[in-house]
Amino acid sequence: MKSGILKCFLCSPMVLGMVAVSATAQPLPLTATDPLTVAPQGRNRGIGGRVLPVSQLESAPLGYRSPTVMGQVTSVSQLSDVRPTDWAFQALQSLVERYGCIVGYPDRTYRGNQAMTRYEFAAGLNACMDRINELIAAGTADLVRKEDLAVLQRLQEEFAAELAVLRGRVDALEARTATLEKQQFSTTTKLNGEVIFALAGIATGQNAAGARIDRIPVLGNRVRLNFDTSFTGRDLLRTRLQAGNLDLFGPVTLTPEGSLRINADSGNQVGIDALLYQFPIGESTTVTVEANAGATDDFIPTIHPFFDGDGGFGALSHFATRNPIYYLLGGSGIGVSHSFGNIFELGVGYLADNGTGAANLPFAKNGLFNGPYGAIAQLTITPSERFQVGLTYIHSYKTDFSTAGETGSNQANFVNFTGGLPFSTNAYGIGASFRITPGIVLNGSAGYTKARSLASGLRGDANIWNWMVGLAFPDFGKKGSVAGILVGMEPKVTNVRGNLNAALSEDLDTSLHVEAFYQFQLTDNIAITPGLIWLTAPDHNRNNNDILMGVIRTTFTF
Repeated sequence: MKSGILKCFLCSPMVLGMVAVSATAQPLPLTATDPLTVAPQGRNRGIGGRVLPVSQLESAPLGYRSPTVMGQVTSVSQLSDVRPTDWAFQALQSLVERYGCIVGYPDRTYRGNQAMTRYEFAAGLNACMDRINELIAAGTADLVRKEDLAVLQRLQEEFAAELAVLRGRVDALEARTATLEKQQFSTTTKLNGEVIFALAGIATGQNAAGARIDRIPVLGNRVRLNFDTSFTGRDLLRTRLQAGNLDLFGPVTLTPEGSLRINADSGNQVGIDALLYQFPIGESTTVTVEANAGATDDFIPTIHPFFDGDGGFGALSHFATRNPIYYLLGGSGIGVSHSFGNIFELGVGYLADNGTGAANLPFAKNGLFNGPYGAIAQLTITPSERFQVGLTYIHSYKTDFSTAGETGSNQANFVNFTGGLPFSTNAYGIGASFRITPGIVLNGSAGYTKARSLASGLRGDANIWNWMVGLAFPDFGKKGSVAGILVGMEPKVTNVRGNLNAALSEDLDTSLHVEAFYQFQLTDNIAITPGLIWLTAPDHNRNNNDILMGVIRTTFTF
């Protein structure tokens, strides 16, 4: 039988060319063992951290694994790798003129020497027969030679089994698709979640008042559910529900230094933690509207890869995840990012502080433009895949200046001014990341904040500095895992001028923040992160004994 088929090919090179073209240049159905294609998440982590437009998450259509074809060609000369001296040239030319059955690859090649399986040959044969049927139905039967039809009939008999298998697989795929359509959560909404269990404790040290800290370990949780909705395929509406019972360890240490990123103490009461809408304008501009608990990392990169996270992944503390000056603003507002080619990205934003619950109300000193606010501009430069640097400027006005009570000393957070002393601040920051090798990434940042008191009788300025340097080791021990170590100085008051001296003093000593963690990716959905945080001279006061914290964080995602 096979010798007969070979004779058919020799008798009719046109048929051979037609089948070969159809088999190698058309998308092929998935086999039963092929994995379904899914959209990569890229930088959009879904649970926390920076949000990216849905347009950056596009993937190839489900059910295909071959390159996209360039479409019907009208002349064989359009195929760059086909020459008149090729043995199949006349057959290919005949296919174009008589049957219009040739398509090429996007790079305008035919790839006639590409190998194929029997299943691929059967699929091409089936496509060729469909084209013949179209010609017959269109009243052009005289274009189809009797000899060609005889060859096709023999080929159909030879590959009947393969054609039957392919039809069965297509039917099975259609059934699976119908089931997914019925069972999916929504046609436009995706649900993803994160559950964190954290076992934490302080092994040694004194609080900012000089008293011994109780060595009592605690176990807490934080739960998040994200409802990510897209209306156009390129926009994103995110509604996040959150509950938790973690408040570590500020009430115990009496200083914001070393605060953990997973803090979320709501008594396990569910609330809306984040609400935003993000949409593109053109190909290079993205707008983010923050309705609740907005953060700069929704539209501006923090330049701390592998450390940056929102509690469930990356570093353990607020200080380690990003430059503390980013905490000078948050709430409701708008952010815009624009890319200038592949190297430069400019991000700007304005957020009104609504963290107290009384802000962003239509009363004096509570509205969007007449209350506490922050504005940010950052130029991010990425000259190569290995190196990135960000230059940041922030201006903010708060009736009670603080770095959100999340980093720095008590002096740097002006905890004595809870009555509402107004401060105007200008902050400047630089951050950089350099991938030394695929397994070693160097991160660093520095920030300077100039805070000016606007209160009558207490006018003056305070200078506040911070810095950090760290090493990350991606895929350490196991693919997807990451180890990290960093050392830095949390915000410290280095100078006070004017009448503000009467209420605020400098931090005379320097406290170092040393942190090490290892995020072990147990499975695709479970990560276990043990880590240590060591604070020397807590609250920038050498009279306080060093604090050593231990944390074991387990993160479940779905």
